[in-house]
Amino acid sequence: MSQMKPSGPEGEESYASLRNNANAVRAICSAVEGTLGPKGLDTMLVGAHGDVIITNDGVTILEKMDVAHPAAQLLIQVARAQQERIGDGTTTATVLAGALVAEGARQVTRGVPVAKVVRGIQDGVAHAVRSLSERSRPLQGLDDPMAYRIAYIAGREHADLAELIIDGARQLGAAKLREESFRFADVVQSLGKSPGEVWPGLVIAKKPVNLQPDFPSDEARILMMQDAFGPEEVEDEALMTEAGFHRQMQLREQFRASLGRLTELRVGLVVSERGVDPEAEQFCTDHGIMVLQRLPRAQLRRLAEYSGARPVRRSALYRPAADLAPYLGFAGHIAYDERLECVRIAEGRGSVEVSIIVGASTHEIAGERLRIARDAASAVQAALRGGWLPGGGAAEMAAAHELERYRETVRGMEGFGFEAVAHALRKPLSQIVVNAGYNPLEKVEEVKAAQIASASDKLGIDCDTGAITDLEALGVIDPADVKLQALQAAGEVASAVLRIHTVIKMRQPREED
Repeated sequence: MSQMKPSGPEGEESYASLRNNANAVRAICSAVEGTLGPKGLDTMLVGAHGDVIITNDGVTILEKMDVAHPAAQLLIQVARAQQERIGDGTTTATVLAGALVAEGARQVTRGVPVAKVVRGIQDGVAHAVRSLSERSRPLQGLDDPMAYRIAYIAGREHADLAELIIDGARQLGAAKLREESFRFADVVQSLGKSPGEVWPGLVIAKKPVNLQPDFPSDEARILMMQDAFGPEEVEDEALMTEAGFHRQMQLREQFRASLGRLTELRVGLVVSERGVDPEAEQFCTDHGIMVLQRLPRAQLRRLAEYSGARPVRRSALYRPAADLAPYLGFAGHIAYDERLECVRIAEGRGSVEVSIIVGASTHEIAGERLRIARDAASAVQAALRGGWLPGGGAAEMAAAHELERYRETVRGMEGFGFEAVAHALRKPLSQIVVNAGYNPLEKVEEVKAAQIASASDKLGIDCDTGAITDLEALGVIDPADVKLQALQAAGEVASAVLRIHTVIKMRQPREED
């Protein structure tokens, strides 16, 4: 194949950008690949002001890294896309992308045209995705023992977190988890030194602005404000005039008069997206109405769906009580938990909700347990939607062997792209055994031979003993969608990086005088 390699300085110069980009991608991969698998270790991220994050989470590592290289930024976007679409598998996506770029660059520098390699990678990824999809096994509901194993593996073998996730999933129900717009990971939150629990409703990590010990924990109606809980304001320029001042006083009188409607409607909780006027706060305190302010819009949306409330603007307070009543939500239990400094809401009349609470002894550990629990929640939801596959790199190994056999039927140089994909599919297993302390060349060949002999995609390496084992029987399984999305995202970024021929710094726009 030596005749394929260009000679002379021009050939070397034409690959300068490719080598530079491939090296940048390799540097990024080296930062996360050591965390892969059950024996993967943690990474410590240190900030400029001494703040520390200790994590095993790939997307957290990548997003917190100080990265300037444009090709490296592409790889970080892969991890971010994996996190947004699936919520788990960011490290796998990064490792696959890095392997595809490295192998694709090797083929190009041998003399294979970039267009042929890229087309081969795209076709190879599509073929591998079909192979993995056909091997996927359905999850037989949330009582299927495999559901717990998925939470346990994605939760990095934290049994307590896996139990919380499965308990929360069962309370929500399979139908809720299958909703396209619902993200199970969003119901998981950390509340410091909480022992961990599943609350059948919403937990809002906020102190009431009018904190007092005698708020009733009984049923109450809920008013949700889409802006500030206060009178409408006159613009500053107009306020400087006498007419503007009188208008402001008139608006305040109107607002003061409208507060009586809250007691008439038996409102027990007012939630505001923005701030709360002191006079409104005092009125609510005098009448035993809890007030929460500055809630994120996502949390407001969850509360609206759970309680059946419809958020209103402050101008709606001036309407008659009968007109305002249909906008109110309802909950059978609203109480402030002083120990955890949160508001607990239960028995809402809207959609089903749960709050999964995790905690730890320190702030740093609590943050990592939160990331782990959210990975586990995302994995369970993904498996319920798309099924599961043997983990530990076993399914990818089987797909790689199938791809190699298919490559023998491919005519033309696109076959070199198929080779790159087959090589990349072996990378997860290879990295897992490296992290476990074994020889990757030896173990990869052992798994390949065993899978071919038994025609099974379940065989892999037991990271404790180094022996060939049935990973499905061992309970080492992953959601199919995690693997499929990771492979597709890796193929996209590898194709983009390999096609870059020249890197040019853009001219900065001139500032207008």
